[in-house]
Amino acid sequence: LSVNSDGIVTIDFDMPEALTTWKFRAYAHGKENQVGIFTQEVVTQKELMIQPNAPRFLRENDKLEFAVKVTNLSEQEQSGQISLNFLDAISEESRDAEFKNIESKKDFTLTPGQSKGIIWNIEVPLKPGFVKYKAVGSTKTCSDGEEGLLPILSSRVLVTESLPLPINGPAEKEFKFEKLIESKNSKTLEHKDVTVEITSNPAWYAVQALPYLIEFPHECSEQTFNRIYANKLAQYIANSDKRIKNLFNIWLKDEQYNKGTALKSNLEKNQHLKDVALMETPWVLDAKNESEQKHNIGVLFEESRLEKELESASKKLKEMQSSDGSFPWFPGGHPNVFITNYIMAGYGRLRQAGCDIDLSIALNCADYMDKEIVKWYERIIKIDDYKNKCHLDSFIAFYLYGRTFFLKDKKIQTSSKTAFDFFVSQAKKYWAKLNNRMGQAHIAIALQRLGEKEIPVKIVNSIKEHSVVEEEMGRFWREDEIGFSWNKADIETQAMMIELFSEVTNDEKAVSECKIWLLKQKQTQAWKTTKATADAIYSLILRGTNLLSSDKLVKVKLGNLEIKPEKVEAGTGYYEKIFTGNEVNPEMGSIKISKEDNGVAWGAVHWQYLEDMNKVTPFENNLKLKKTLFLKENTEKGSIIKPVENGNLQVGDLVVVRIELKSDRDLEFVHMKDQRGSGMEPVNVLSRYKWQDGLGYYEATKDAASHFYIDYLPKGTYVFEYEVRIQLAGEYQTGFAEIQCMYAPEFNSHSESFLLHVKQQ
Repeated sequence: LSVNSDGIVTIDFDMPEALTTWKFRAYAHGKENQVGIFTQEVVTQKELMIQPNAPRFLRENDKLEFAVKVTNLSEQEQSGQISLNFLDAISEESRDAEFKNIESKKDFTLTPGQSKGIIWNIEVPLKPGFVKYKAVGSTKTCSDGEEGLLPILSSRVLVTESLPLPINGPAEKEFKFEKLIESKNSKTLEHKDVTVEITSNPAWYAVQALPYLIEFPHECSEQTFNRIYANKLAQYIANSDKRIKNLFNIWLKDEQYNKGTALKSNLEKNQHLKDVALMETPWVLDAKNESEQKHNIGVLFEESRLEKELESASKKLKEMQSSDGSFPWFPGGHPNVFITNYIMAGYGRLRQAGCDIDLSIALNCADYMDKEIVKWYERIIKIDDYKNKCHLDSFIAFYLYGRTFFLKDKKIQTSSKTAFDFFVSQAKKYWAKLNNRMGQAHIAIALQRLGEKEIPVKIVNSIKEHSVVEEEMGRFWREDEIGFSWNKADIETQAMMIELFSEVTNDEKAVSECKIWLLKQKQTQAWKTTKATADAIYSLILRGTNLLSSDKLVKVKLGNLEIKPEKVEAGTGYYEKIFTGNEVNPEMGSIKISKEDNGVAWGAVHWQYLEDMNKVTPFENNLKLKKTLFLKENTEKGSIIKPVENGNLQVGDLVVVRIELKSDRDLEFVHMKDQRGSGMEPVNVLSRYKWQDGLGYYEATKDAASHFYIDYLPKGTYVFEYEVRIQLAGEYQTGFAEIQCMYAPEFNSHSESFLLHVKQQ
C-alpha cells in the first residue's frame, strides 16, 4: 500500500494465475474513527493471454502435440508471434533440439475476442528428469507469457515378478520361472536382482502371535481369559522341549536377533521388494504393532513373568465372575451365555492340551450353563409337538461341546438332566440341519465324549466329503461361510476342523492338511481377533504332530547354484539370499526345493528387472490383472461404452479404464497402482474411500497414476473403473496396472501397457 500527498492509496498485489472475475473488498479507517468501505470486481486478464495446455508429466519416447491457447481480449485486431521453448531446468540452456522442436516460433492473427490453439509437435527425449517450458507471445502493443516445470518419467520401468514356492514335506519339487528363463531373448531387459526367501517352519508364526493375546488392551472377560490362555500355552510350550526354551533365551538376550529380521513384522521385511514405501501406506501402525508384539516374545516366555501374569489374570477373572458362575462381557454388564460358555470351553481345551490349571472358574461356569439350558428347554416344551421338531442351533452345539469337557469333574445336575438329554437327542437327530461346519464339529466331538460311536464318524465323513485338497493350500472348504456371526468365522472354523479330525477319527493326514490352510492364511493376512488367534494357536501347536520341534531348513537350488543359508531366523527358519546385476542369469529360473521332514513350508523367488514399458508383457500368479480401455459416448438411449480399437482416440474423448482383478485366496494389505498416459487427465481428482461389490478400498489420484489401497481382499473377482479425459494428441503409452500384497510380497501381478494414437478432432 502506498499513499500520495492527496491521500490516494495505490494497492499493488499479485493475483492467482486464472482468467476469471474476482470480488475485491477494501476497508479503511482513520485516526478520528473515519471509516471507508470499497467493493469492486476485478477481472484478471491481459489484452493478450497465453495459456499453455501442459500435461502433468512427460514420458520418454512420447510423441505429443503441445497446445498453447492465444486469446485476444483487446478491442483491436492483434498480429504477432508466439514461441514455445524447452529449457534445462537448472542451467536454462535450450533443449529444443532434443525435443525436435524445430519451428519454435509461429505467427498468429486474432480478431477482437478471438481465441486460437497453436500446436507444436514434440518428441520426448531419452533423458529422465525435469524440463522447463516457456511460452511467450507478443504483438506491437501487448505481450504475455507463461513458464513451468515438467517431470520426464523414464520409459524403462522397474518390474517385480514373483514365483511362490510352496512345499509340503517330506518332498522335493521343481518350479519353472518361465519369464526369467525367457529373459535371454530380450536385448533391452536389464536384470536388477533376484531374491530367494524361504520360511522353513511357518508354525512358529503361531508362537509369535501369542503376545497379541497378552497385550490386547481391552479389559473384558473374554480377553482377560485369553491372557490366561496365552500364558498357559506359553508355559506349556516352553517346558515341552529344551530346544524351544533355549530358542526363547536367544530371542530375549541375543543382540543379533533383537536387531535383525527375526523380530520384524512381515510388512517390514523385504523393503526393496515393496512397490510403495511402508511409510506411505495406510498400514504403518499394523506393522509397528506386529513388530512390538514379536519384540516381547522372549520376555513372554520368562518363567517368573509367566507365573506373575497367570496369578494376576486369574485373580482378575475370578473377580469378574458373578456368584451364579456367569460372566458379563465387560464388568458390570448383564450375564452373557456365549462369553461364559467360551471361557468354560477354553479351560477344557487347556487341560486337554496337558496344561496344569485350576478348574474352579470353569466348573462354576458349568453350574450356570446347566441352569440356562433348562430355561431354553422350558421355552421349547411350550411349542406343540416339540419333540418332533428341530430346536437345534449353533449355541446349543457349542454348549454341548464345552460342557462335555467336564462330565467327570461335575456331573449334569438332576434338575438339568432332562434338558441336557433332550438336546443330546436333538443333536443326534438333526445335526445335518445345522448350516455351519463349526456347529456340526461341536456336536461330533460332544457325542464322541458321551460314548456315541457311529454318528460322530458320520459327521466327520460328511464334512470331509465337502472339502477340497490342494497341494499348496491343503484341505479347505469352498462354500462361502464367511459371515459376521461367531459360528461362521473362517479361522475359528478351520481350527475346529483340526480338532474334529484329531479327536474323533485320529486322522493325522487330514489334520496336517487343515494346518496347511491355516498357516497359508497367516502367510497373507493377520489373525485379527483374540478369539481367532487363540483358536489357531491351540490347533496348530497342540493338535496333531508337534510342528515346533523341527529345526531342519528347506534346501533351494537355482539352476546349478545351491543356496547356502545365512543369517537364519531363529524358530521360523527364515532366510534370504539376494543376487544383483551381473550375478543374475536366466538359468536361475529353473528352481528345485526340498524338505526333509513333515510339515508345510513356503518361500518365493522375486525377480526385479528394468525393461522398456512397451515391451513389458502381462504377468500373473495367484493374482490376475487385466486392463482394458473403453470409449464412453452419449447417445439418444443414454451413455454407452465400447472397446477402444487399436488405441485410436481423439482429443476430448472420455475413456473408461477398467481393471479386472482375480484372486484365488484371501489377502490383506493390498496395493494396486494403475499408471496413466501423459496425454490423459483423470476426471476424478479427489481421493476418497469407496465401497462397491462388497469390497471397500481407498482410491488416491496422483499425477502419474491412480492408487487403490485394499485392507482386505476376499477371494474372488472384482472390477475397478475410473474415467479419464484425453487432452493431448500424439502417440504415448497408457502405462500398466500392477498389484502387490504388502503382507506377502510374493503375491503380485501386472498387466501390459497400450500405445495410444490420438488425433485432434
